Amino acid sequence: MQRRNFLKSAAILSTAGFITPVLASSSLPSVVEHSSADGRRRFTLINTYHLVAPEGSEGVVKLWIPLPEDTQFQWVRKLSFTGSFKDAYITSNNRYGAKTLFATWPDAKSSMTMTVELDIETLDWEPVKSGALVHYRTPTEISYPADVEHYLLPTKHMPINGIVKLTADKIVGSETDPLKQARLIYLWVSANMFRDNSVIGCGTGDVASILASGILGGKCTDINSVFVALMRAVGIPAREMFGIRLGQAIKMGQYSKKAFGSADDKGVADVSGGQHCRAMFYLAGYGWLPADPADVTKMRLTEKKEHSDPAVQAVNDYLFGNWEMNWIGFNYGRDFDLFPEAEQTPLNNFGYPYAEVDGDPVNYYEPKVFAYDYQSTEQR
Repeated sequence: MQRRNFLKSAAILSTAGFITPVLASSSLPSVVEHSSADGRRRFTLINTYHLVAPEGSEGVVKLWIPLPEDTQFQWVRKLSFTGSFKDAYITSNNRYGAKTLFATWPDAKSSMTMTVELDIETLDWEPVKSGALVHYRTPTEISYPADVEHYLLPTKHMPINGIVKLTADKIVGSETDPLKQARLIYLWVSANMFRDNSVIGCGTGDVASILASGILGGKCTDINSVFVALMRAVGIPAREMFGIRLGQAIKMGQYSKKAFGSADDKGVADVSGGQHCRAMFYLAGYGWLPADPADVTKMRLTEKKEHSDPAVQAVNDYLFGNWEMNWIGFNYGRDFDLFPEAEQTPLNNFGYPYAEVDGDPVNYYEPKVFAYDYQSTEQR
């Protein structure tokens, strides 16, 4: 058990444990199909995995792969998987109901391969741009469904007291309207935080540490987790959604040449490094709304623009209440246990595949050890 250090920031004991466990899914067949629908973007995502156990490793190899869930803005029409595994099945038996493809190999010295193919449809989620909130009025008495109340509570990486609460209260000031509070917090995060490409992966989203340091930088999980924690601190349910970009940005692409996803002239994109975390918040009397201040910071860095630049401001306006769906979301999991249970959990989040060799985690940031390739093709 000597290969665990890289996971110290991703597998930390959680003190929250606030989501009710989801009932186990039955073992599903290797092909799952859903009905199609018109007017949506359609992608074929092919993921290939080739696990190479560290030298001297023996024993059982286990692999957990995050799968997209079906929502109002995305649907998995077909899913199939093949490989050299001994056993593989789909489950959502964890406290967030995160859909997971689990596979095992009995011997670390054997060939360990897997290919997963997903047929995905998406629809841009644009409640603000569509005018759906034009007639919205905040209810006199604000209440939330039981499953939404979970997203008011702290997690290990997202406390809602101390410096988080102080910062949130300072941002919203005397404003009491939840939608206006949400916009104030969004604007503060997008304007005051910055993208730091030296951060590994998507970042850890350790909100209190970021705010206490005074260095308000990081990757998408860091930035959007700050937004989520500040929202919860003022009493607005919020959560991250971990996922991956699938290809060409069309709407936001008019403002940025390369920040939000690209593809070749045939619609093919290598998205192996396209993991991206987004955020959403719950408006009483309406429902969930999308947001993504982290992509505003990414555009500034990628295009070397100031925050005041008109193109950045156009994206800043769009990403409060809208998502362009050249992206697929997996789950909302933070500080939770996988199923079947992994030895080195709870996980900080589940946006990357995760594997263990005889109980030791395999570094999913190191392709020489944990090789996987994600190729997406948009059907045109």
